[in-house]
Amino acid sequence: MAQPQAPHPPLSGAQLVIGTIAVSLAVFMNVLDTSIANVSIPTISGDLGVSSDQGTWVITSFAVANAISVPLTGWLTERLGQVRLFLASIVLFVVSSWMCGLSPTLPFLLVSRVIQGAVAGPMIPLSQTLLLASYPRAKAPLALSMWSMTTLIAPVAGPILGGWISDNISWPWIFYVNIPVGIVAALATWAIFRSRDSVIKKAPIDLVGLGLLVVWVGSLQVMLDKGKDLDWFSSATIVALALTALIGFAFFVVWELTADHPVVDLSLFRKRNFTGGTVALSVGYGLYFGNLVLLPLWLQTDIGYTATDAGLVMAPVGVFAILLSPVTGKFLPRTDPRKIATAAFVVFALCFWMRSRYTTGVDTWSLTLPTLVQGIAMAGFFIPLVSITLSGLPGNRIAAASGLSNFVRIMCGGIGTSIFTTAWDHRTSFHHAQLTERASAYDPTFTQSMTQLGALGLDKSQGYGLFDRLVTQQAAQLGVNDLFYVSAVIFLVLIGLIWITKPERSGGGDSSAAASAAH
Repeated sequence: MAQPQAPHPPLSGAQLVIGTIAVSLAVFMNVLDTSIANVSIPTISGDLGVSSDQGTWVITSFAVANAISVPLTGWLTERLGQVRLFLASIVLFVVSSWMCGLSPTLPFLLVSRVIQGAVAGPMIPLSQTLLLASYPRAKAPLALSMWSMTTLIAPVAGPILGGWISDNISWPWIFYVNIPVGIVAALATWAIFRSRDSVIKKAPIDLVGLGLLVVWVGSLQVMLDKGKDLDWFSSATIVALALTALIGFAFFVVWELTADHPVVDLSLFRKRNFTGGTVALSVGYGLYFGNLVLLPLWLQTDIGYTATDAGLVMAPVGVFAILLSPVTGKFLPRTDPRKIATAAFVVFALCFWMRSRYTTGVDTWSLTLPTLVQGIAMAGFFIPLVSITLSGLPGNRIAAASGLSNFVRIMCGGIGTSIFTTAWDHRTSFHHAQLTERASAYDPTFTQSMTQLGALGLDKSQGYGLFDRLVTQQAAQLGVNDLFYVSAVIFLVLIGLIWITKPERSGGGDSSAAASAAH
């Protein structure tokens, strides 16, 4: 059996700066790729001679492979070492990005995206582990603030950058941009971290657990990505995927809880801090990510914004997130992280409540203000909740805990996107039916409106067409307002989850427990 590893001393000076930049660049490149291809699907599909429906597999293939590999981080770390695994992930990500850009056909692109998603999985959890181990215990929140800034800005920058590249250069460059970034990150990682690897353990491979993980996560992810296109449970394919995911998940949980060397350490959920922090972070992220998809979609389909303009409306979220994240990191050691997380959730609720009052005549400032304020919430979202989640865990469980927590968060992001886009369709249809109930020749208000349109030179069919377009726009507006309002309520409810945790104090404060564990 391997002897316990002596903790590596924290980095300092130029090494700490270069190490932080290396890890942050790798994370930014990774997170950027989860959203950069979304707006480019029509361009990619047209260039490769396939339908847009087939083109969406470019997103699905990455998401499925990524979702499967993230929870394997702890298991792979034990067998390869955290630095070797992180470095291998970066190098293979660069190679697979190059393959994506060179793809002459859709099948070749999909294979490249599967590889890219699979090797990207361990990168985010290991980035947390390496950063926490590089900083002194008292500065653990600062490390987390550096990490959180990259994960907050990349999803917003992705669609803007992807749209601009597709419009002004060519779609392969949405993948080629990863190459220089990845090379710099890989070289810096090797220079700074190569002598700071973790102990390697030779343990049996849990093939049954691995197989079950692939089956249920793959089925669930494909179901979430394709559900809306196939009309959900009216489709036999979706029903089959749902049953496969449910049965596979049940067998997976039973097997992993009884296996001697589980591929995913589900016993972490016995820890109150891990469970409360992970669920609060993941559900909150699902709401955030669902709205991150919904808002630009609504702006483009119903308010007349271009993809670039919609992206620019979302961009101000980064202003306060970048400015305040280091401040949060500075004050967290002296503050209960639950208080900061609670304040963040209240601000989130305020933002979504402000959005729930939008009208079809909404102006740019009304769109931008909640997004700007949301940056304040983002600065207090990741840092304290990650700190709570990892609080009190021994060093040999940090990589597994980070991997499992990030897996749940990523899955909730996918679930949130599917729920929000589907619920918007349903609420729009509901409001459209309500608004048109009184649209008949027997309603004096409707008749008067049609008469006024006729006086403007529109014939009867043109008048009805204009009326239907206005009703459809208003119904979509009411539908999106419903979802914003529900999001605000759920954020307030989630505050209860934050307070079931009990972060452990260690030296510099609650958050330093995470750093202590990383050491």
